[in-house]
Amino acid sequence: METRALGSSDVRITPVILGTWQAGKSQWVGIEDSETIRAIKAAFDAGITTFDTAEVYGSGHSEEIVGKALAPVRDQVVIATKVFANHLDYPQVIRACEDSLKRLQTDYIDLYQIHWPAGSFNSEVVPIDKTMQALDALKNSGMVRALGVSNFSKEQIAEAAQYGIIDSLQPPYSLFWRQVEQDAMPYCRENNIAIIAYSALAQGLLTGKFGLDHNFEDGDIRRKNKLFKGDHYQRAQAALGELRPIAQRYSCSLAQLAIAWLIRQPQTSAIVGARNAEQAIQNAQAGEVSLSTEDMATIDRIGRKVTDHLDADPVMWDFAA
Repeated sequence: METRALGSSDVRITPVILGTWQAGKSQWVGIEDSETIRAIKAAFDAGITTFDTAEVYGSGHSEEIVGKALAPVRDQVVIATKVFANHLDYPQVIRACEDSLKRLQTDYIDLYQIHWPAGSFNSEVVPIDKTMQALDALKNSGMVRALGVSNFSKEQIAEAAQYGIIDSLQPPYSLFWRQVEQDAMPYCRENNIAIIAYSALAQGLLTGKFGLDHNFEDGDIRRKNKLFKGDHYQRAQAALGELRPIAQRYSCSLAQLAIAWLIRQPQTSAIVGARNAEQAIQNAQAGEVSLSTEDMATIDRIGRKVTDHLDADPVMWDFAA
């Protein structure tokens, strides 16, 4: 699979990235470590060389699984992880990075990201300059190759960029969730900041495998996802019905169609999770789907039938619900 530059760094990423939130098991159900490891290895064999995780996913369990799966090919892959909002003071950042390195079985992290802005989830409000000082120190020491932010607004990215080079933004972004286009994307384009979209399949909604009456088990984060509720869900199902004939013409799945559309957006790569090896392989193959300009526009129009009814809140979940 082709690779792309990550901002102004010397790190190169694949347009399709394997996400490993579910590998942490927390907030997901039916996840098996052995299946996750097979999925990670299958993704690599299929051409995906970029893998995203975070310290908070299962309290480090996801990082441990990623480290175990990728240890034999560490020099051939790009590993991205994230420091959570409750670890953003200088010594906390350093310690969090050291702990992530141990779990990942590596001595450097290719992309280290602030997961959520300080103050999120009732965390301490740490001035961004303190956090960036720590991140810059890690970068200067060689423990980190590039720096990024996740769930930041345009203004928050610009503030962080006063204190160091920001090479990427990781926002929620998919055909059914597009607030970043109105907020941070123009700034990222102007400042050579890569966009690494998470929930690229709207947590599985864009696969089309969930029917009108689907109910998720207790403990599944998607029970809190706004797109799976009420009128939003009904509109999404109608949009999927319009997308299916397009996917059939390209001999691809709905998921592959949605990924192919997303990685054609400016400076955008797609993080996609996988429960098993087959899903990982299917996701990788989305990079081979070449959509016409006309179909890109049609897919865009269909997606807006969902997104035009959403509010401006960039957070996909009702966490208090």
